[in-house]
Amino acid sequence: MNAATVKVATKQPGSRKSRRLNLTRAERSDLVKRRLFDAAIKVVGENGYAEASVSRITRLAGVAQGTFYNHFPNRQDLLDQLLPTVGERMLAYIGERIGGIASETEKEVARFRAFFDFLVEVPQFMRILNEAQIFAPVGYQQHIDSVSKNYMRALRRGGMDGSSFSPAELEVIVHIMLGARNYLSHHYSYTDSKVHAPDEAVFTAYEKFIRFGVFWKQTEDAIGPG
Repeated sequence: MNAATVKVATKQPGSRKSRRLNLTRAERSDLVKRRLFDAAIKVVGENGYAEASVSRITRLAGVAQGTFYNHFPNRQDLLDQLLPTVGERMLAYIGERIGGIASETEKEVARFRAFFDFLVEVPQFMRILNEAQIFAPVGYQQHIDSVSKNYMRALRRGGMDGSSFSPAELEVIVHIMLGARNYLSHHYSYTDSKVHAPDEAVFTAYEKFIRFGVFWKQTEDAIGPG
C-alpha cells in the first residue's frame, strides 16, 4: 500500500480469514488502526470534523465500535492524530518523487508538483488541514511543526542555511512556501466541486519565482560568473 493510499480496505469473503491467520497480533492491530485512519480521512474530508462520529468512522472501517477504543481512548484522540498521520503520508509521497534529483532548485520544483499530485490522490487533505486548527488544534500544531522542520532540514541540506538566509529568515521562507501551496491549491485545484491538477502556468510561475527569487544564490552559482 503506497504512502498516499487512503482507500478503505474492503472485505473479501474467503480471503480475510486466511490473511488474519498469517498476521501477528501486532500486524492485525496495525491493520485495524490503518483502516480506522483511512475511514476517518474519508469521513472528515466529506463531512468535516464536527460530523465525524465514532459510529460513522467504525461503520466505514468495518470494525466494531468497541474495537475503536482498543486503539484510541476517545474520539478526540483520533482527530488529533489524523492530520499528522496524513501529513506523514504526504511527506513520504513527496520524498519518493524527489529521489535522485541533484539540483536543489529542481527538487523544490518536484516537491511543488508532488504536493498537487498528492491532493488529487487525497482530495480530503485540505479540509482536514483547514478545519484542524479549530477542531484538532493539538494535531494541527504537531503537523505544522513537523512539516516546517522537515522542510527546513531539506533546505539546509541543500546549502541554503547561512549562504542566502539566516536561520530565522529561512524559517520565514519555509512558511511563505507552505502558505503558497495552501492558497494556490484553494484557488486552482479545488474548483467546480472537485479536485484536479492546476494549469501548467501555476507550476511554471512557481518555478520562476523560486529559481530567480528564493533560490537565486543556487541559480547564480550554477550559471557561474559572466
